[in-house]
Amino acid sequence: MQTIMVNKYTNAVLDPNEKMLGPVRDGGRIIVNTAAGCWGPMITPELRGGHEVSKPVYVEGAEPGDAIVIRIQSVEVTSDVTGSGNDRAVPGRANGDGFVAGVCPSCGTVNPPTHIEGIGKDAIRCNKCGASCSPFEFTHGYTIAFDEHKQIGLTLNKDAAETVAADGKKYMQTPDNSIQHPVVTLAGHDMPGVVARLRPFIGQLGTTPKRPFPDSHNAGDFGAFLLGAPHEYAMTEETLKDKTDGHMDINKVRAGAILICPVKVPGGGVYVGDVHAMQGEGEIAGHTTDVSAMVELQVEVLKGLNIDGPLLLPRIEDVPYLARPLTADEKAVAWKEAEKWNQPCIEDSAPIAVIGTGANLNLAIDNGLQRTADLFGMTVPEVMNRVTITGAIEIGRAPGVVTVSLRAPVEKLKEKGLWELVRDQYHLYE
Repeated sequence: MQTIMVNKYTNAVLDPNEKMLGPVRDGGRIIVNTAAGCWGPMITPELRGGHEVSKPVYVEGAEPGDAIVIRIQSVEVTSDVTGSGNDRAVPGRANGDGFVAGVCPSCGTVNPPTHIEGIGKDAIRCNKCGASCSPFEFTHGYTIAFDEHKQIGLTLNKDAAETVAADGKKYMQTPDNSIQHPVVTLAGHDMPGVVARLRPFIGQLGTTPKRPFPDSHNAGDFGAFLLGAPHEYAMTEETLKDKTDGHMDINKVRAGAILICPVKVPGGGVYVGDVHAMQGEGEIAGHTTDVSAMVELQVEVLKGLNIDGPLLLPRIEDVPYLARPLTADEKAVAWKEAEKWNQPCIEDSAPIAVIGTGANLNLAIDNGLQRTADLFGMTVPEVMNRVTITGAIEIGRAPGVVTVSLRAPVEKLKEKGLWELVRDQYHLYE
């Protein structure tokens, strides 16, 4: 198909054994009505992964070892209101991990189907026994409403938050096929009157892992919680390498950016979800403003790139200052300096970012540096020097997602088949 419209969702597990949608043509488009991310699924213990992402789409011609170039054409917030906050796991309501293995504290049902009775932290009730069984609750929460043009958000007081909570799916524009409970049901109202700018981006965007993964754990930091876990999705250090790092929460993954994702299963399995209305670097509260949204992507297969995790070509305004392409004036100054020192050439370079993930930020940085070295055939010390003087390390999400940005030599970009993508993204025409 040239264009695939997606309004079906996973049970929060990315499973390569399940039939994908599609296929979509190489060069085709995927349009998704996304369901909100973290908090809604977190209070819906029937979901087994912390999010509720779209059913993966098979991309024509994509084989393991290739990459899929994803051009983010648009991200349009459809929710009118959402809620978020810092979380606390409720004791006795999970088998080790409330994102994956929620348990009813009364009847012991694992991943119990639930329904809503009333509003507030006890509103999520087990279908079998009626007990309150949300695995999580706010330590500090808020409800935030957006203006009709989706430019500004305003946090609501108690009365307004409770009005929204009484009809949460309408205010959040929850897609019809989504089973999550709307987070606004909790009626958070701990900081009314705060004004925030919207800058929507995609928190979950990527390709399907080689083995079943709870979707929010498809990253090095959240994935670490699977090591030796007491539930069915337990991993070892070796099997954890089958992830594709689709859960990034990097606020540069927004309309106008290009994400290049590894292919680890036939067809790639492109999925999307967890759109956020806004987020500062690091998502330091652990959660931000998860919303429903319409997302349009254009996909293209890049043969034989053989990467382990994603690469990112942000919009130019999102590229760190030191990593931005040199201007003609800057190159002229550099040539004069080269002539002064009898140096016959200067390096031609252009920006690229490599995603690194790990159980903590130090390990995520190490992972990003090693992936960059592997990609370009450099040593890690060379990458460290290049990033220091022509780039930056930026936090996507604490505890362990980073972007490693640098200006890479154009000859290296050409060797990897990346030059035309970088050239066109940053208009680097001679």
